[in-house]
Amino acid sequence: MNPLRLSVLMFATLVAITLHGAAPAPPPLPGDAPLAEYFRRETARVHAGTFAGITTLADWTGQRATAREQLLEMLGLSPLPERTDLKPEITGRTEHAEFYVERLHYQSMPGLYVGANLYVPKNLTGKAPAILYVCGHSTAKEGSAVYGAKAVYQHHGAWFARHGYVCLIIDTIQYGELEGLHHGIYWHRMWWWYARGYTPGGVETWNAIRALDYLQSRPEVDAEKIGMTGRSGGGAYSWYTAAVDERVKVAVPVSGITDLQNYVVDGCVRGHCDCMFPVNTYRWDYAKLAALLAPRPLLFQNADKDWIFPLDGVVRMHADLARIYQLYGAADKLGLSIGEGPHKDTQDLQVAAFRWFDRFLKNDTRLISVPATKLFAPPQLKSFPTLPTDERTTKIHETFVPMATPVVSASGAGWTKQRAEWLASLRQKSFRGWPEAGVSPQPRRGPEQAKGAVTLATWDYTSQEGITLPLFVFSAGQSRAAKPVRLHVLDDRGWSQFVAALGRDWKLPADPLANVASRPPAKKGAAGPAQKTPGVVAVAPKVPKQEGPATDFAGMLREVERGQLTVAFLAPRGVGPTAWSGDDKAQMDIGRRFMLLGQTLEGMRVWDIRRAVDALRDSAMFGATDVRIAGERNQAVNALYASLFAEGVAGVELIEPAASHRTGPDYLNVLRFLDVPQAVAMAAESRPVKFVRANPDDWTWVVKTARQLGWPAERLQW
Repeated sequence: MNPLRLSVLMFATLVAITLHGAAPAPPPLPGDAPLAEYFRRETARVHAGTFAGITTLADWTGQRATAREQLLEMLGLSPLPERTDLKPEITGRTEHAEFYVERLHYQSMPGLYVGANLYVPKNLTGKAPAILYVCGHSTAKEGSAVYGAKAVYQHHGAWFARHGYVCLIIDTIQYGELEGLHHGIYWHRMWWWYARGYTPGGVETWNAIRALDYLQSRPEVDAEKIGMTGRSGGGAYSWYTAAVDERVKVAVPVSGITDLQNYVVDGCVRGHCDCMFPVNTYRWDYAKLAALLAPRPLLFQNADKDWIFPLDGVVRMHADLARIYQLYGAADKLGLSIGEGPHKDTQDLQVAAFRWFDRFLKNDTRLISVPATKLFAPPQLKSFPTLPTDERTTKIHETFVPMATPVVSASGAGWTKQRAEWLASLRQKSFRGWPEAGVSPQPRRGPEQAKGAVTLATWDYTSQEGITLPLFVFSAGQSRAAKPVRLHVLDDRGWSQFVAALGRDWKLPADPLANVASRPPAKKGAAGPAQKTPGVVAVAPKVPKQEGPATDFAGMLREVERGQLTVAFLAPRGVGPTAWSGDDKAQMDIGRRFMLLGQTLEGMRVWDIRRAVDALRDSAMFGATDVRIAGERNQAVNALYASLFAEGVAGVELIEPAASHRTGPDYLNVLRFLDVPQAVAMAAESRPVKFVRANPDDWTWVVKTARQLGWPAERLQW
């Protein structure tokens, strides 16, 4: 391993130990260091593009409206849902000498109930400034009774009401009296949330937007003097809501945001649930989101020992944000308040927030003399005497972002138009994180071994900067370019079966990419020198529990031996030779880091397959003119999508493919415009698609489309 790869791995390990304690790290694998370097490089690229070209106020204001629309889209709020009747219902009133609390709920959309407490000062003589307080990840429970996060954060509402503000505190969808779900991916591996373009943060933002509607409807509230704050998750929702809704005149998000360096490179994504992040379709660093609040008064708050929002990232964010405020000439409206302590609702942070609101909503700079204290037992703040039977809150992730319902095209012209729109949406909304095409994959030949007429050559190619992948190529004879080449894409199970099937007859390099760093790039049109076989060792198969029949590797090798076929086996990034260490939680965190970079792991594997096709077609390798792609399970679907963007693909074979992205690979937003059957139809328009061990009933949409448009029967094979 070269020194750079080793140093990156050591740094990543040190960060993990620092953040999570001194538990022993899992043994490193060869894929770990390249992955850490990949995340560092991609993070730097995204950060560099966030404010690229912005040197004047006009540069920023010229793109600000577009940026706001993009953020709404990344929150699942484009188009905005209809502003239906809130149907607010006050279910009770709790008294205090200086104020009262109305216990209430409203519906931000039909069936999406939000529990809330409205704190109102007594003896108001006119309209008062108002605060919307959004809660973090905490709740009050007594046995089976749930009182919500609003009971935990009640001291904020009480302080504001005692100081002349109307304050509305709203529950979240997971930590309210109606217990929904924030941790769909974090706890339940619902990767289809990304494919749906869904984040719980979008629901929380919409609930807050409708809370602003409710505050403006109240006769006690000065609609031009509304502030917003919240801590942790509430800090994140404060950022999102104030960024897209300018009715928030003053904002104090507390411990709710940092930069991609912290989230992705340093790994603090591990401490966050799914509600903390928009689906990063447009590849932003978070300073761009924050900049949408400028030039309104904004106090950026954090604690100095907060490991999930580390101080160094907060300081970097503030520096980026300060540039935008300076362009507005509004540096005095941006504050940075750092309190001592961990990720906690400390009095230091509370006092700074109270003073900021007093200064900008009341023009009052007096010192704070009354602390924020909890005054009520949780049952006194309960909003729902009984839970509504028509609620959608607990399952809102199923319907909040509409899913596409494609129809079968009635004409060739209609199909052509639809196909072009789908491909454009895929490229811009799902695969925006792909590198620019056009760079040579630089295929290089490595170790070779022979058995009879068949040769196994280990090649590697460059998928993108820093990502080098192996191809295991079985061929016979010398006229390789004239034969069909089957590119067979393996998943984890397929890789284990592949290694086991080779047995003692064939041996694979223990690290097929061991010499990548020392090997000079191949020149265009020339293969690198062959490696001798002494570096080849047997690979002990690690075979998981088998589910269903294995791929017929022996049958493919018989075809190779007869000279009918060349077969190249591909293990895309994170599979086999480039697998990453860590338990299931660590692997989940890796997948979430890809999303934070505006990608998904499966989407980047589609790119790996596309680049493998380029390598096989490169004159430095085979110069192949007839490439057929096959894949297993999720990799079958990835191979399918690669065929839509790669040149020279003559056919696709789908082995046990998922019939929907709901159960198959996740690409950002894909379910907002199509599903797997529509991708099959796009591929089958110009090449045969073969299904292996697939249920024909899952593919009736494709069959109907093919018949409707008069495609040859052999385009769909079973």
